[in-house]
Amino acid sequence: MARDVEHDPLDFARSIGGKLVFTPGPTEVAEEVRQAMALPVANSDLDPEFARLYRATCRQLGELMHTRNDVLILAGEGLLGLEAAVASLVEPGDRVLCLANGLYGRGFADFARDWGAEVTLFEADDREPLDAAELERFLSEREAAGSGGETPLFRLATLVHCETPTGLLNPVDRLLPVLKRHGILTVVDSVSAIAAVPLEADAWGADVVLGGSQKALSAPPGLAFLSVSPAAWERMRRRRHPVPGVYLNLWRWHEEWLGQGIFPYTPSTSDIYALHEAVRRALAEPEAERFGRHERIARAVRAAIRAAGLELYPREEASSPSVTAWLVPEVLRPREAELRERLWRQHGVMMAGSWGPTAGLVWRAGHMGENARPEKGERFVRALVELLREAGWAMPGDPVAAYRAALG
Repeated sequence: MARDVEHDPLDFARSIGGKLVFTPGPTEVAEEVRQAMALPVANSDLDPEFARLYRATCRQLGELMHTRNDVLILAGEGLLGLEAAVASLVEPGDRVLCLANGLYGRGFADFARDWGAEVTLFEADDREPLDAAELERFLSEREAAGSGGETPLFRLATLVHCETPTGLLNPVDRLLPVLKRHGILTVVDSVSAIAAVPLEADAWGADVVLGGSQKALSAPPGLAFLSVSPAAWERMRRRRHPVPGVYLNLWRWHEEWLGQGIFPYTPSTSDIYALHEAVRRALAEPEAERFGRHERIARAVRAAIRAAGLELYPREEASSPSVTAWLVPEVLRPREAELRERLWRQHGVMMAGSWGPTAGLVWRAGHMGENARPEKGERFVRALVELLREAGWAMPGDPVAAYRAALG
């Protein structure tokens, strides 16, 4: 009896060529970025040329975020940056304010509790952006009430720029100055906003800003990066107890890398090659054009969604230029995972569902970075139209025509 030919597990990756990954990260990766990742691997611990590349990439990321603060690149997915910031800045008993109107905002609260913080939530509905005036009233009323007499009332505040699971964009440009006026150190998750949405880290008063390689920078997943202000470094220096760990301890980077030029652990060499090329490409495009490209594709995709008779989630004015989310029609919800699978297998286009409270209720498209191109947006719309027709959904308009008209 003939033996079956062994299946190569990498065949799935080889088959992706020609398909479209239109998700909110990981995104499509440009050929130049893939080629950079394939360059010969340096000894990142010993080669001074790699150290120069690392520093150059950090400077470029600082330019992208509009900050003169120190920038670090960590070997791990974006979530590593979020937890490392909390682990390095929070001590048991610290009062931490978590601004939350989505899964990641509430996830920050979980991190803070894990590291011993007393957490207070400032919440809003997950379809509405956080309101700076309400935050000002919230903080002023608490301070007036005394609440233990501490100044500032909270040692740290966390907030999310773009809530990726719902595509909601928060006005961090208005929220951060409120927190700064009240003397609160801030950590901002801008993972799915950086490079697609304006960000002025220094001008807005952010102490730590977190990003990830696989979102609007369109590099492969595997790296987190963050900027750290002098005030944040000072908070780490003055900790009452050392950080109980190694990999999450940002102070080691301050002492070893920034202080001595020695990496605390071996960097992900090839990932940094790719990130360097991705950041170079982002900076080569004038900022107004890059942001305008994202806004234009977002507007066109949302026009198509409405023409298909689908409801945006959240409303368009509160949505990020990097992600569009909409409600799955109730009649299709029992089959929503099956339909997404069919879109990928039969039409060669991948869109995302959601998770947390919106799991099974929301579909999402990621038009960020390399995905924010007119031809890719139209390919996604055409595939979605075919899927909806096959599923028996009656569309009141022509989504492709609406997409083209909104592009202008």
